[in-house]
Amino acid sequence: MLKILAALLIALLHTASGAVEVQFEKVTEGVYAHVGELGARTRENEALNANIGLVLTPRGAVLIDSGATHLSARDIDQAARRVTDQPIRWVINTGGQDHRWLGNSHFQAQGAELIAHASAVPDMQARAGDQMQALKNMLGPRFEGTQAVYPTRLIATPDAQLDLGGVRFELRHRGGGHTPGDMMVWLPKTKVLFTGDIVYVDRMLAVLPVSNTRQWLSAIVEMESLNPMHIVPGHGRVTDLATARAQTRDYLVRLRAHLKPAVERGDDIGAAARSFDMAPFANLLNAADLHPGNASRVYLELERE
Repeated sequence: MLKILAALLIALLHTASGAVEVQFEKVTEGVYAHVGELGARTRENEALNANIGLVLTPRGAVLIDSGATHLSARDIDQAARRVTDQPIRWVINTGGQDHRWLGNSHFQAQGAELIAHASAVPDMQARAGDQMQALKNMLGPRFEGTQAVYPTRLIATPDAQLDLGGVRFELRHRGGGHTPGDMMVWLPKTKVLFTGDIVYVDRMLAVLPVSNTRQWLSAIVEMESLNPMHIVPGHGRVTDLATARAQTRDYLVRLRAHLKPAVERGDDIGAAARSFDMAPFANLLNAADLHPGNASRVYLELERE
């Protein structure tokens, strides 16, 4: 009885405070995307500021990333049901960032198979405690019910082809990028590419302590070779190859090119970051806030190479 009352209380709090608005918009036939808020995770958006994908197949739906919490996963599920009567039978986690996988428990409980690259799981396990504590501090009761449930169908190769419900999915992993398990999902029939956090548009990307920008750029080379018609980035509006190049690739290429000689000279890390020409990227949301940390981490990465 107490468990039932607690669940009812959580649901009431969720309803009273206003659930995050998840809405899947059509990208092309059978393919949909929810575009998350461009800003940071907040209590109001239930820490779900990432894009989520939905692909319909003759035998069930495929979800690309599961949200940041049990409640946001429920919101994703409800939004998917407004698009299709098909149950979500497969969930692909594109990386180890919290909003890519912490909604897994909701979908596993409904019988969905959880898929990711094998490199993602150690990263998820290593950072789950910190991710969950940060979200609990932010969301309070709205984090209740969230559990760290790891994917069980693991891709151990750089490339893999899966037949999910009669639709061909091609998975591409080039050593990671934003996180070690970052994996792109390519739909060759419709030429749609879900990049996860390999691509950011409209806002500045984030280089994390676990990021590897050299491998990140290898993934972007792979993206370019596919020549997608539609790109669903990890953050920002559904976009095209030219925009992905300009707002993600070019920033990483120029930042590495700028910092490499500074590392070789032993320049001060802060001065090297400040001397980077941010003019081409100044219109990206959060650019001024995120660039100093990005530059510092890339500097340290280049020292290790």
